[in-house]
Amino acid sequence: MLAERIFNISTQKDFNEITLEVFSYQFQHNPVYREFCQLLKRNPKNVSRVEEIPFLPIEFFKKKKIISSEKTPEIIFTSSGTTGSTTSKHYVTDLNVYEKSFLKAFEIFYGNPEEIVILALLPSYLERRGSSLIYMADSLIKRSKHPESGFYLDDLEALQHQLKELDKTGKKILLLGVSFALLDLVETYNFDLKNTTIMETGGMKGRRKEMIRKELHQILTEGFGVDKIHSEYGMTELLSQSYSKGNGVFETPPWMKILIRDPEDALVYLPKHKTGGINVIDLANFNSCSFIATQDLARQINDDCTEILGRFDNSDIRGCNLLIL
Repeated sequence: MLAERIFNISTQKDFNEITLEVFSYQFQHNPVYREFCQLLKRNPKNVSRVEEIPFLPIEFFKKKKIISSEKTPEIIFTSSGTTGSTTSKHYVTDLNVYEKSFLKAFEIFYGNPEEIVILALLPSYLERRGSSLIYMADSLIKRSKHPESGFYLDDLEALQHQLKELDKTGKKILLLGVSFALLDLVETYNFDLKNTTIMETGGMKGRRKEMIRKELHQILTEGFGVDKIHSEYGMTELLSQSYSKGNGVFETPPWMKILIRDPEDALVYLPKHKTGGINVIDLANFNSCSFIATQDLARQINDDCTEILGRFDNSDIRGCNLLIL
């Protein structure tokens, strides 16, 4: 089964072979993607390298139904978007694949969720339906063996009390939060945390002025009394996430890869340390589209690490942290 092979990728050779297989599968089963590839005169017969695969611009998820399966979607995830703007729709035909993707990636970077107290401060997401981030956070919280795990909408007082008490116990704690809410928390209360990981998921959601990640992280490290701020990079249109354990440098799970394209020529890739647009390969997304050209900017540090750059923005591109130099 394709999903099983994707989640067991262990070498670059495996990744390349399965990537070309997924490209061929999506060319065959995804009418929108096939038409896009044909416009670029690319097809499985003349594509023999990963770098030759066309990447679908992310805006297509706002206008078209991007799906590579004939099954009825089990859920439709939607981007947050600004009031009145068109939102992206991600038709997910197999929730088991989504759950396997985010659970396995989380375990790779943070260990078993059962052993972690998971607190989620995601007010703007909880206030609407169709958020893939809420689905993921809810699933992780339910898997946590700690009764203290849970969501906080806007009760910052209860959260700060819980956080301080838990931190004293020596348990492993993860606070997952949207940027503006984490800022509200540290501006209202003082912390000196020793056993807590703070992870921002980006997004001011129009609640605050935009700021660059470096500035945001400086305020949060000082406010929480921690050394580093972790980050999650995901989006409505993908099934997988990459994670940063500090400094905006992200790593991906084995079935995901970030390529940096030339902003002036979308079919050309840049060498390491050059800034360009992010193309994401997410093989777990084989029932939709695994090859997406985002409007985020980054530079590759090495084969495994990418520094995502720039400014938080409440752009309607995907309602998440759009990063512009």
